[in-house]
Amino acid sequence: MAAEAPDTTARPAPPEQIRAVPVRHPGRWIAAAVIAVLAAMFVHMLVTNPVFQWDFMLDNMFSPPVLRGARTALVMTVLAMVLGVLLGVVLAVMRLSTNPVVSGAAWAYIWFFRAVPRYVLLFFIANLGALYATYELGIPFDRQLMGLFGFEGDWRFLGFDGNQIFTGFFAGLLGLALSEGAYMAEIVRAGIQSVDPGQAEAAHALGMSRGRTMRRVVLPQAMRVIIPPTGNETIAMLKDTSLLIAVPVTTELNFQLRAIGARTFQIIPMAVASILWYLALTSLLMIGQYFLERRFSRGFGARETRAQRAARRAADVGGSH
Repeated sequence: MAAEAPDTTARPAPPEQIRAVPVRHPGRWIAAAVIAVLAAMFVHMLVTNPVFQWDFMLDNMFSPPVLRGARTALVMTVLAMVLGVLLGVVLAVMRLSTNPVVSGAAWAYIWFFRAVPRYVLLFFIANLGALYATYELGIPFDRQLMGLFGFEGDWRFLGFDGNQIFTGFFAGLLGLALSEGAYMAEIVRAGIQSVDPGQAEAAHALGMSRGRTMRRVVLPQAMRVIIPPTGNETIAMLKDTSLLIAVPVTTELNFQLRAIGARTFQIIPMAVASILWYLALTSLLMIGQYFLERRFSRGFGARETRAQRAARRAADVGGSH
């Protein structure tokens, strides 16, 4: 009787289960313990130190003058950013122009207003009334031209008193908007240059004008790059409203809180109140920035959903088996 052939179809024995030992990170636990101790010490200091005067601070940080100051800070931030963004778009387009005069003028504006500190600029604008008593609109060199032809008078049809317009809220808004326009011009320019030039060429091939191409094709795509730094500039503008003391704008938030502290000799509580106010207002702006970024980033680097992540993991497990 012939010997039975060995069974070659039998499966090999499965490998032994790997007992993985997680990598220990003692440094992380030590760092977490140190941070927890420091946080506990900080909270203990806030609670036990009588200098903070929490009751006094809460009673005064929501007083009517302070609330008006918060409203002034928000209104100034919104108006200055709107004007700064509009001016920045114009300057960015000028900066990218092939005309050397237009491009050079935009570069000179950006160079000047980025170089001058905002506090110094606000102080200078607040004193423009001393440079000229009256600011008028009309034909340039009108009096010289009238004298050249033997006439008297001028061709000026509108005038403003410099000591009245360059003061208070308007002077502060003008200084912040002019300064912000220079920074926004560079942000918008970077966003425009991030768009593929083929997009504009295709729009021109379809018969679209340069202005229409910029509004309908280039700028919507550039917003993905423009929005994040613009959000940072908005937050910085909110904080820079505290520089309006250079004008001065007495209805500003920090000015009102400092005035209460100086009047009551409670400097630290009012300084803490100022910090809390700016933290709260900045947090609101950061939330708005988050939703704007998410809206204009649709289709670019979309995050993997939970269902997609589960399907990918199931596929990986099946492939490993």
